[in-house]
Amino acid sequence: MTTTIIGYPRIGEHRELKFATQKFFKKRISAAELQQTAKELRLRHWNVVKDAGIDQIPSNDFSYFDNTLDAAFLLNIVPKRYKDLGLDGLDEYFAIARGYQGDAGDVKALPMKKWFNTNYHYLTPEFDQDTQIKLYGSKIFDEFSEAKSEGILTRPVIVGPYTLLRLGRFLDGKKPADFTADLIKAYSEIIEKLEGLGAKWIQIDEPALVYDQTPADRDLFKQLYDDILPNKGGVKVLLQTYFGDLRDSLDLVTSLDFDGIGLDFIEGRKNLEVLDDVKFPADKILFAGVINGKNIWKAHYAKVLSTLEAIKQRTDAKVVISTSCSLLHVPYTLRNETKLPDSKKKYLAFAEEKLAELHDIDAIVASDLNNPAYTANVALFSKPRYEENKELNAKIAALTDADYTRTPARAERLKIQKEEFKLPELPTTTIGSFPQSRAVRQNRSKLRKGEITREQYDQFNEEETKRWIKFQEEIGIDVLVHGEFERNDMVEYFGEHLNGYIFTENAWVQSYGTRGVKPPIIWGDVSRREPITVATSVFAQKQTDHIMKGMLTGPVTMLNWSFPREDISRELSTKQLALALQEEVLDLEKHGIKIIQIDEAALREKLPLRKSDWYSKYLDWAVPAFRLVASKVQPTTQIHTHMCYSEFGDIVKAIDDLDADVISFEASRGDLTLLDALQKNHFETHVGPGVYDIHSPRIPSEQEIIDVIHKILSKIPADHVWINPDCGLKTRDEPEAKASLINLVNATKVVREELANENK
Repeated sequence: MTTTIIGYPRIGEHRELKFATQKFFKKRISAAELQQTAKELRLRHWNVVKDAGIDQIPSNDFSYFDNTLDAAFLLNIVPKRYKDLGLDGLDEYFAIARGYQGDAGDVKALPMKKWFNTNYHYLTPEFDQDTQIKLYGSKIFDEFSEAKSEGILTRPVIVGPYTLLRLGRFLDGKKPADFTADLIKAYSEIIEKLEGLGAKWIQIDEPALVYDQTPADRDLFKQLYDDILPNKGGVKVLLQTYFGDLRDSLDLVTSLDFDGIGLDFIEGRKNLEVLDDVKFPADKILFAGVINGKNIWKAHYAKVLSTLEAIKQRTDAKVVISTSCSLLHVPYTLRNETKLPDSKKKYLAFAEEKLAELHDIDAIVASDLNNPAYTANVALFSKPRYEENKELNAKIAALTDADYTRTPARAERLKIQKEEFKLPELPTTTIGSFPQSRAVRQNRSKLRKGEITREQYDQFNEEETKRWIKFQEEIGIDVLVHGEFERNDMVEYFGEHLNGYIFTENAWVQSYGTRGVKPPIIWGDVSRREPITVATSVFAQKQTDHIMKGMLTGPVTMLNWSFPREDISRELSTKQLALALQEEVLDLEKHGIKIIQIDEAALREKLPLRKSDWYSKYLDWAVPAFRLVASKVQPTTQIHTHMCYSEFGDIVKAIDDLDADVISFEASRGDLTLLDALQKNHFETHVGPGVYDIHSPRIPSEQEIIDVIHKILSKIPADHVWINPDCGLKTRDEPEAKASLINLVNATKVVREELANENK
């Protein structure tokens, strides 16, 4: 064995799993039909990896929704409220992931958070007094046997017990120590059963080891594996880590009876230094993550070989060449990109192409540098890809502190804005998008195919905008949005109007469940080529006497939700984006748009996993980049921002330092626990905590939203609070969106009346 991967994409080359799952949700196909689609995809993927010459192929990296949920489901970590629904199999599984509202009951979905520093989401395992850990499902065994029956001996993959506990949510006074004995027993049974089925290797993913480790964390990890590993019998166990380094724990994990240890040498570059301090045992196998599993640039073979040589200088152990993380974070293949010119495609590598890179590197290591693949790669990297925008970069170099500072101070601005807008207490708004119905998507498709003119396309979108403006006025929303019907994606749409971006046709990547994104690629230096949102915002404002929000995507999110460059710093790339968006903000202001929302949905997403790196390697430039976008607007212009599922509590000060006037954030799945952190840190920005979960099809009742607003007001003064959904409504059906918003507005009116009566 010389090559392997950690995991492979699973939604399908043409998003087959997404579409089949959505049909299942709508009861247009049966569970058996969905399962057949999944089975066909798994077999196709195993054969793609096998045919690429990869020596060891993972299984159970497939998921209908999320691998963390799969592990929890396998181990019976299913909260009682879902079991009480009395649902079977996939129905119970999806109730946990999406919530459920029907004859069997009404429950919300589990909280959903970002998977470490990626745009992928996981469902938070929940441990409480009713949790009884035991083998409950059979997915990992079924998929191993499924592959074996096709003549493919795989390495089953499962999220490890330590990571489940580190990511878990503990209720009823429970602690991780309350569940270690049962987890040890369950994982031992999993290993024993897989050995009985014929498994030779098992991969246990423990990415939580790349977080800062306390002595208590190390003790917990040791306690788990001291008792699990003696039960492995003849099976070899690979401990796989990714997204960072093991500076706190490599000494510990190498002392335990793992047969292989997977280290990331892309994001975990410090692992080389760690290998200087910790002798990697010669009797273990080092799985070296040297091909980037998160970005789409072709590997620079000379650099990869240099890293492998540096590893070999530090250990006598056998080295297996691998990816830095699962390939689920990159698109499937360049084969489906018919519009990208070869002059650009030759610099890119998606999942299939990364398999070829692993094979190339293996062949080069086994031969010499005269290998044709190596010489072609050297030639590719011998000249620059693009021409630098020297004028732009000189402008960035000349920026001063004043360029990042808005005046007057926020408290003064908010007083000015209150007088300017005269909004009611607890003003209502939405985050930006309204449902992208089938008709909206068809309209966009027709334009792309040349079946309609640009004028016809725009006319359709304008009619949709007017229809939804009328709805917002009728139900009584205070600050309106135009609905974003012209936007394919909140990053791609903006990138299409900027210099420096290139785009794909089919480079879809799973974000969560059935949600796929198609990140654009930052190819070169970024600047604004033309106005982006001005025309649609001005049109929408002319349709109403209400305030219409302008809607932009912020510079950090533009970077984090694109495939970024690797030849310049992320800081410089973000400043380029910030200056481009600053031009757009000032243009909107000049055209009479008084409230402008600059979404930073992904601000926390790329926060370094080590706290010591938070400011020096990220926040010290990410926060100023946002400020740069809005620093020149008038005090009468109100700047909003929005953030998506993340654990915000630990960076509350940095969020306040963005110097926005209002921030809305997804909070409902987390039971509004962020409010305590806002209160504790004397948060100055006005806030709109999401009062219901838009990622679930369930419709919140009016009373449910009233209760949520009461909870918000118990923590935050009413004159600091806005009322809004968790996020944009793009993915919801129209009846769900309308019913939920009607309940939101009616609930707000009830609470306003309560407040008015209290103040009499």
